[in-house]
Amino acid sequence: MARVQQRYQTEIIPALAKELGLKNNLAVPRIERVVVSMGISNSHTDRKRLEQSAEQLGVITGQKAKITRARRSIANFKLREGMEIGCCVTLRRARMWEFLDRLISIALPRVRDFRGLNDKAFDGRGNFSMGLTEQLVFPEVDVDKATFVQGMNITVVTTATTNDQGRALLRAIGFPFQKPEVTN
Repeated sequence: MARVQQRYQTEIIPALAKELGLKNNLAVPRIERVVVSMGISNSHTDRKRLEQSAEQLGVITGQKAKITRARRSIANFKLREGMEIGCCVTLRRARMWEFLDRLISIALPRVRDFRGLNDKAFDGRGNFSMGLTEQLVFPEVDVDKATFVQGMNITVVTTATTNDQGRALLRAIGFPFQKPEVTN
């Protein structure tokens, strides 16, 4: 069992229930899944870049990446319906907790000029999205084999009904949110 998951079950659930005023532990918000995706520019002209991104995403997450295709044609982007434009992975259960543990404790501290995550990046229903500018912050990626730097989007889907519940859950798990600015 991952460290974060064990801490969630033993310490965070009772503390969140008390903080949010919930009487039932099953009503405490929890994380359902984590979606990690990469949109690859010029993937229709450079197939090798798409394959390398999918391979690196698989190494980072521990699960094979799915190649995503364009749903509709957009002439300005020279994009046709059905073209391969990126890759994504949906993590659940044990792999999700392992990924979150590595993200919080290893990857985010390695981000250059990191000042914390934006606590306003919630969608109104307690789900949190963030972006990383390079995949090299994860130690699993071999820097010598990486021929290009690729960003990624990470979405944490929770059962929280409000942004405040989602923020409280992720802060308790250990997400390093920015400190609110104090105005005089």
